[in-house]
Amino acid sequence: MEIGNHSCGTDFTLVGLFQYGHMDTFLFTVITLLFAVALIGNITLVHLISLDRILHTPMYFLLSQLSIIDMMYISTTVPKMAANFLSDTKTISFLGCAIQAFMFLTLGGSEALMLGFMSYDRYIAICQPLHYPVLMSRKICCSIITSAWSSSSITALIHILYVFQLPFCGSRIVNHFFCEVPSLLPLVCEDTSQYEHAVLLSGLVILLLPFLAILASYARVLVVVFQMGSGKGQSRAVSSCSSHLTVASLFYITTLSTYTQPHTLHSPGRDKVVAVVYSIVTPVLNPFIYSLRNKEVMGVLKRQMG
Repeated sequence: MEIGNHSCGTDFTLVGLFQYGHMDTFLFTVITLLFAVALIGNITLVHLISLDRILHTPMYFLLSQLSIIDMMYISTTVPKMAANFLSDTKTISFLGCAIQAFMFLTLGGSEALMLGFMSYDRYIAICQPLHYPVLMSRKICCSIITSAWSSSSITALIHILYVFQLPFCGSRIVNHFFCEVPSLLPLVCEDTSQYEHAVLLSGLVILLLPFLAILASYARVLVVVFQMGSGKGQSRAVSSCSSHLTVASLFYITTLSTYTQPHTLHSPGRDKVVAVVYSIVTPVLNPFIYSLRNKEVMGVLKRQMG
């Protein structure tokens, strides 16, 4: 009980992107602009999808859910990160750190699963078009959303309950710009090697399996499209699949590199750069990759703008 009380009663200190506070004002401006772009892009996409009946299809329903996740995802880390650029203390309470870590794991897991489900939707639409109304009905789409949120939140809760009951010691300085489980493990006063196996297993199930499903789905889609023999259709399919795969690969490869390594192999500087990619860059890119390259979405946008 004494260790537990000590753990719960002490704040953490977030080092930030740079340990010695270089270019804080410049970084604050850049991060705030990226945050605004991500919010505007995702809000616009959700608004367009809800506004026009042309976009009331399973594909755009899943895309709107991805945008909602991205808005919450980037809002979990960036506001505190931006505030710390202008603050001298850079502290976060024990409870605040636990909530931030829980939200980040939940939303990150939901995004990983949602991207996998979206590739499954495209596979069914192109490779099994006659079965699409049955396999991607409204009920199934709602089940997909529910399973993504519930499985990721339950997994996140288990990890957070375990990590935050461990005895933290030392200076409580987290060499990161937000509370993330891998960055907290070096502060634990006992051996965490057994727990890291659980983190590895979770990472393989929630991150690697959807990524492999995406690769398999798009590979099958490209095979079917090339068998059709339409040059214009082939070029559009390759362009669309390549852009989606690029963004998905950025997210999955960077998160896998963080969550499938023991903390002894982690480099704080590299971890922070990698975290910027999957926590900030991908939520900024997703709405533009999935909308600007989509004629239906751009058509709705032009009509709404007159």
